[in-house]
Amino acid sequence: MAAALEKLPKLNDPRVLVGYNTADDAGVIKVNDELALVQTVDFFTPIVDDPYTYGQIAAANALSDVYAMGGTPFSALNIVGFPKDLFPLEVLAAILKGGQDKASEAGVPILGGHTISDQELKYGMAVTGLVHPQRILTNAGAHPGDALVLTKPIGTGTITTALKVGKGTAEMEKRVCTWMALLNKGAAEACIRVGVHAVTDITGFGLLGHALEMAEASGVGLLLRFADIPFMEDARQTTVAGFIPGGTRANLLHVQPQVDFPAQMEHDDKLLLNDPQTSGGLLIAVASDKLDELLRVGNESGVFMKVIGEVMAAGIGRIRVVG
Repeated sequence: MAAALEKLPKLNDPRVLVGYNTADDAGVIKVNDELALVQTVDFFTPIVDDPYTYGQIAAANALSDVYAMGGTPFSALNIVGFPKDLFPLEVLAAILKGGQDKASEAGVPILGGHTISDQELKYGMAVTGLVHPQRILTNAGAHPGDALVLTKPIGTGTITTALKVGKGTAEMEKRVCTWMALLNKGAAEACIRVGVHAVTDITGFGLLGHALEMAEASGVGLLLRFADIPFMEDARQTTVAGFIPGGTRANLLHVQPQVDFPAQMEHDDKLLLNDPQTSGGLLIAVASDKLDELLRVGNESGVFMKVIGEVMAAGIGRIRVVG
């Protein structure tokens, strides 16, 4: 995608406050001095078998991009590719109900959408959010000395890969679906309330891929402490068993030139750090003197938060992983 975007003319519209140049989570365009629109679109093939749960996860995933920019989701449109000869319409209705319920939880009306006949099932949303032009959160604002905080554990890719081939349990599926369907609303509200320097959400490029985007966009280096990174209960088990999503190895290959791993780190651990996430958490860079307040506010709202590293002045555009 980056190679394709390089062939396009550069954005030079002064209204564009955040474009695609820093690989951020959504675009932001200024309406006036008090208002900007956050715009994003995301859709994917089923990640779980249950259509209602799939709809919830897809909606949470799409809404997450607005939260990661410090915005408030305002409206949404459904995007559907539906193989009508393979599934009854009841399946589509359940997917849409899951998406609608999750959007309602976020306070977001779905205004309509677009559906096409497709050979492969796909669902997601185009979401518009609102933000003050001076209060946008991006992946480009991390400062040396900031603490790095993660708001969901890692592991959705490997676990759902195991589930797809019938190698999981009902309990495993419930645990991973609960995390994927969880809105990043509370985490985003804590970021806005406390005032943080940078945010990105962890999705298909894995923890290292999205952290590297933050390092490059901010002109800093990042240090991650592997022992402090939270992984889902079943993630290492499924990784060791060989349930590796196709994107994991591509992610590792992409980041490897810019990541310093411990000499004795096991390959399975490197794979986990690059596990593609669906509806993952936020990675937050917050000033060290605001860290305790962020953790307190998050805890009061029931938001999972774990400190996993810090921002460095050295090693610009690189990540160092320590044990």
